[in-house]
Amino acid sequence: MAEKIRWGILGTGSIATKFADGLSVLPDAEAAAVGSRTQAGADRFGEQHQIPRRYASYEALANDPDVDVIYIATPHTLHNENTRLCLEAGKAVLCEKPFAINAQEAAGMIALAREKRLFLMEAMWTRYLPVIVHVRRLIADGVIGEVRMLTADFGFRTGFNPEGRLFDPNLGGGALLDVGIYPVSLAYALFGKPAEIKTVAGLGATGIDEQSAYLFGYPSGQLALLSSAVRTSTPHEAIIAGTEGLIRIPDWWHARHFILSKGSETEVVELPFHGNGYNYEAAEVMRCLREGLLESETMPLDETLSIMGTLDAIREQWGLVYPKERG
Repeated sequence: MAEKIRWGILGTGSIATKFADGLSVLPDAEAAAVGSRTQAGADRFGEQHQIPRRYASYEALANDPDVDVIYIATPHTLHNENTRLCLEAGKAVLCEKPFAINAQEAAGMIALAREKRLFLMEAMWTRYLPVIVHVRRLIADGVIGEVRMLTADFGFRTGFNPEGRLFDPNLGGGALLDVGIYPVSLAYALFGKPAEIKTVAGLGATGIDEQSAYLFGYPSGQLALLSSAVRTSTPHEAIIAGTEGLIRIPDWWHARHFILSKGSETEVVELPFHGNGYNYEAAEVMRCLREGLLESETMPLDETLSIMGTLDAIREQWGLVYPKERG
């Protein structure tokens, strides 16, 4: 592996910008190339982020021999197609969440990566944040006893735009895949796959979930109470309740600190936060590549696939089927 790992960025939207900004704080990372649907788009993004090679197609980026790994930053409905393109070209891939539109797509992507023995990971960047890593370690060490309940939300209010990505079912719009996946993934990190799912959604004019809530039950009685929204602002707080204490994480999806409560004692724990947060997942990918790993133990592919299956089960209760899934 070269001294610097050379990244290609596929897509030039807002999430691609955040990822490029994250890469810029990593001394062993190089944003080497960008691919867009147009030369103007690639040039504009390349100028903004000082990326030297700029391609007018995703295929050209995938076939660049001087790129080690590609970050997929396109809309949900393109993740399967774009990931396959890069894997077929022999590239390692970090695919933005949600990993795919459904579990069927995800299974195919994972099977291809394993067949070709290439690294593949879902870009669930929150898993690698210092606060989340530290809290999971405390829980594993039994600091708050047996964890019994998680409450977590992720909601924001945006203006209604029937043609916008968040509201267009053709692009996999809705709260669940855009932000609901964050608390769902957090619940998986703590409890694994739920045994029981109860859910309700407020479906908007375009048929997507503008806000939704999910109650997960587990074999040992644990509960996860989760919610997400694209038309309602919510606190962005995670509360993890154990038999011997409580951990509260304000702004948990980009947390800088958490509050540990045990009996009458309360401690605020602050942790360093470098860059914009996206650098942590990129650093994990590069660690895995240097160690010859094909997936990250923090976000393993089998767990990504199980999460997609849970998202499918949630939508099935609402009767929400994306046009792409109808063939």
